[in-house]
Amino acid sequence: MQPDQIDTFLDLCETHSFHRSAERLGVTQSTVSGRLASLERVLGVTLMRRSRAGCELTTEGLRFEPHARALRHAMTEARAAARGAEGRAMTLRLGLQNDLAADDPAHWVQAIRALLPQAAIYIEADYSAQMCRDVQGGLLDLALLFSPHPSPDLHFETLGELAYRMVAPGAGSSGDPAPRLADIAAERYVMANLSPAFARTHEALLPHLSAPPLSAGQNATVRGMILAFGAAGYQQVGAARRLVAQGQARFVADAPVLTQPIFAAIHYRNRHRAVWRKLIAALRATLGAPA
Repeated sequence: MQPDQIDTFLDLCETHSFHRSAERLGVTQSTVSGRLASLERVLGVTLMRRSRAGCELTTEGLRFEPHARALRHAMTEARAAARGAEGRAMTLRLGLQNDLAADDPAHWVQAIRALLPQAAIYIEADYSAQMCRDVQGGLLDLALLFSPHPSPDLHFETLGELAYRMVAPGAGSSGDPAPRLADIAAERYVMANLSPAFARTHEALLPHLSAPPLSAGQNATVRGMILAFGAAGYQQVGAARRLVAQGQARFVADAPVLTQPIFAAIHYRNRHRAVWRKLIAALRATLGAPA
């Protein structure tokens, strides 16, 4: 049972297509078929039923899938342990939602190093869906993300939430009144589409601004369009205050404060381990939420 056989089987579980898996893995379809056939011979069962429409898991394949994920995770951990970390007690592979990494990654690293000073830390910025797959597959140990994607292999905990405020471009003068929500038109607004939950809250509270011509999924991109196009938009509170302090924008006085929850994702088997419980508590404390 080889690692590439396990990876190929798990990719087929997602794509249900030999052609698509071959493209994703960078191999030929015959290689995908050969790897699966070899794995089936080792196990002595048929894992996939083939058809012109693609492939689907057999009952034996459904039973084997969670074990295949566990095997891939164990192989990843074994490779990391064998390579070592130059004398470090452990290596922590941390995934950060793009906005968290762009804003202040040191904020999170400091909390981790305070608890695990002997750990080597590897950081990767990505979106929620990919980080969930990477935690599930053992490529990441821990991910801080905006949108949990439920899976039997994943455990999620809420850490807290980030607050976002609407700003409008321009410094204004000391006598000018602050801009009001009624002054903001959809044509001069950029929507921060940070996650499905954020978008639903935005639509419920600001229906007239929920289908503007401009939208973006990253705080930094929204900020760039606010400054480049003179549009109003939401920014994480820290970034919004910096824009206001620098005279580049003003708060929209009566716009609601929107929030984005932050979740920690770890592999299900780690949910009760003491080190992970302490680490999640420490990260929760950095957001000011009760541990």
